[in-house]
Amino acid sequence: MFVPIIDAPPYRIVYTVSTGSRRHTYLRFRADMTLEVVIPRGSRVDPEHEIRNNMSWVLKYLERYMLHRRILEDDKVMIEGAYFKIVFEATREKEEVHVRREVGEVLVRATEVSRTRELIRRWFLRETSRYVVGKLSRLSSRFPKYHSADVREIRQWGYCTRTGRLSFSWQLIALPERLREYVLLHELTHLSVFNHSREFRKRLEAVCPDYRQREKELDRIAPMRSYLSRSL
Repeated sequence: MFVPIIDAPPYRIVYTVSTGSRRHTYLRFRADMTLEVVIPRGSRVDPEHEIRNNMSWVLKYLERYMLHRRILEDDKVMIEGAYFKIVFEATREKEEVHVRREVGEVLVRATEVSRTRELIRRWFLRETSRYVVGKLSRLSSRFPKYHSADVREIRQWGYCTRTGRLSFSWQLIALPERLREYVLLHELTHLSVFNHSREFRKRLEAVCPDYRQREKELDRIAPMRSYLSRSL
């Protein structure tokens, strides 16, 4: 089977082409880092031309991906900042995930190995929700009252709306405690200042003096994503 490739030293960019319902062409990286060119139905677009025209964006994400610590690899997963080996065990009984910290393993019991990623996702969602509820109860008294808080699948680690709704990534439990805490403090600070102005930074520094260092550490961790995309 022919798979198109573009050489862009030091990278070899493997890409596929598909059609979509949008009116414009866009690029997106799949979870396996294959680049997909999505073209509107009925349009005539040269995929390689589109990739080369957006090569700076493509290379930026490739470089960022290569430098990052990824939360989920083929045989390991990051939990609370440390990697645990994934061990699969076939079962016809209850599917479950057990973190065996003493041996550095995550035991996944499931009907088939293809269920591993989904079961880990569910475990992450449950444990992150538990963490957020407990941590917010200890931190929120220092900030204006928030309207609601939830854990969901979002592209960023967290966000705050103008109405005071806080949302956090279901992958938060993968991070070390100092980075999880930073994400919560960052979004709680937005309850007072809804931008990233100098005033925001000043208030964030008051509750998290080393926030700049924590930001740098957070930037080096890549969350699990189905796609990284760019509209053209």
